[in-house]
Amino acid sequence: MLIDNAIGIVISKIPDPTEQLTQSALISAQQNCFAVGLTTVDDCGLPFTMVNTIAAMQKQGSLKMRMYLMLADKQENYNYLFKRGIFKTPRLNVRAFKVYGDGALGSRGACLLKPYTDQPASSGFLLSTKQHFEEVAKMIADKGFQMCTHAIGDSANRAILNIYATVLKGKNDKRWRIEHAQIVSPDDVKMFGDNNIIPSVQPTHATSDMYWAGQRLGAGRLKTAYAFKDLLKQNGWIALGTDFPVENINPFYTFYAAVARKDLKGFPEKGFQMANALSREQTLRGMTIWAAKANFEEKEKGSIEVGKYADFVILDNDLMKAKTADLPKTNVLKTYINGEKVYEKK
Repeated sequence: MLIDNAIGIVISKIPDPTEQLTQSALISAQQNCFAVGLTTVDDCGLPFTMVNTIAAMQKQGSLKMRMYLMLADKQENYNYLFKRGIFKTPRLNVRAFKVYGDGALGSRGACLLKPYTDQPASSGFLLSTKQHFEEVAKMIADKGFQMCTHAIGDSANRAILNIYATVLKGKNDKRWRIEHAQIVSPDDVKMFGDNNIIPSVQPTHATSDMYWAGQRLGAGRLKTAYAFKDLLKQNGWIALGTDFPVENINPFYTFYAAVARKDLKGFPEKGFQMANALSREQTLRGMTIWAAKANFEEKEKGSIEVGKYADFVILDNDLMKAKTADLPKTNVLKTYINGEKVYEKK
């Protein structure tokens, strides 16, 4: 098994997809997204070469999906966007960089403050040096862009939060994000609020990991992990996502996981660590207007209002009133982007 940075040994040998294959894949992905009611997708860690491909497809009308792109943590991507500036069209927004702090909890690549309970010789690791993260944060801040950093373990979260705090220096509207924020020490949670750092989380991670997370973390650390409500309290809002293709593409599974904290079989009966479940309204906002705010797009999307894009879905279920067990069974009847019907259930 190759974990995190070691994967590059294999990836470097895989040929790049052709332009035709790339475009075909984007169109197929778009149809899958429309079928589950997605009208904007955040795509994280792309090369700058994809910007022109996506923009051209959107301009010619074959790619109707709105996209928020984060470029990968590579010098050529910084050179491209720093020279060009924020790239913004009605369907494309490129103003952010995706940086990877550590790996995943399942592979024991997440960087922890204390060793793994089921592997005492290891605490995981950071994917780059702290000096690298510090230099990148300062560079991105100086140029006025958004930094979005993958951090899962409590050590990785502490390191990135401290670096963010040093650069942001308290209250601000930079909207820098921590992606995932799964295991955060209770001593560090306040840094989100002190520096207006956005926790960008994926509720299904809690219900996917709950079967074995205790083995990795032990009972003590598990209690304060996946603490979405505690994170929400820091700024009064939180961004929610699916994390596909790692998790399922369906946002109604996300909704269900956030509210019920159960898997699709209804386990556990009383929910997983329900003290950190979100209300239905908080969850809906996290998937719409707050997600838009995390992308600097709350004035153009995220709610149905005069003057905003007519991006909306028609469902066969009322998410605010349906029985909890019926939430993941919700179907999209129609999806509209800019008032145009782009999907209809057959």
